[in-house]
Amino acid sequence: MDPRTLLAAPAVFKVFKRVISRSRGADELVQRHIRPWPGARILDIACGLGGILEQLPQVHYDGFDIDPTYIASARRTYGDRGTFHCADVTTADVQANAYDIVMAIGVLHHLDDDQARVLIALARRALVTGGRLISFDGCYVPGQSRIARFLLAKDRGRHVRDEEGYARLVREQFAEVSVSLRHDWLRVPYTHIIMEGTRHDRPPA
Repeated sequence: MDPRTLLAAPAVFKVFKRVISRSRGADELVQRHIRPWPGARILDIACGLGGILEQLPQVHYDGFDIDPTYIASARRTYGDRGTFHCADVTTADVQANAYDIVMAIGVLHHLDDDQARVLIALARRALVTGGRLISFDGCYVPGQSRIARFLLAKDRGRHVRDEEGYARLVREQFAEVSVSLRHDWLRVPYTHIIMEGTRHDRPPA
């Protein structure tokens, strides 16, 4: 059986993440990049099991995901912390100018360029002026170890890109984009790219 199929089960995915992840990775992602504050309005695109809520303060949280089993699990576990909806990013109905932070954690590498553009445009539309999109994905980089490249090639997401491939898509909608690469957030060789796009009144020309 393809291990990527097994990871579709919420219980298996939880165990897998616990085994390979370093706790500091999630902490640094939240503290350095998401930077939430109590009462912040947060939209989590493709929220999965909603586990990010364990690192967040008390916020106004909305999450959606295409997988009904993930949403059912998120509602059972975190239903008192936020609202969860089953929706596809390409058809989701999201309120405009409503969120301080939009998160797309481990999402873009599952989407082709056209689908990613829909997500990024949705995020910009959902954000207030000055709000930020935070994305987080596996990434190819020059000189990467064979193990890292093998794991990226075997990822459930079939659209893992290099740094420029991701950044180019975000810069189509966000004039201000910062990019960080991390190689130490898993217990195995791997590279993550974290991007922050800040919404201004007008999109890039």
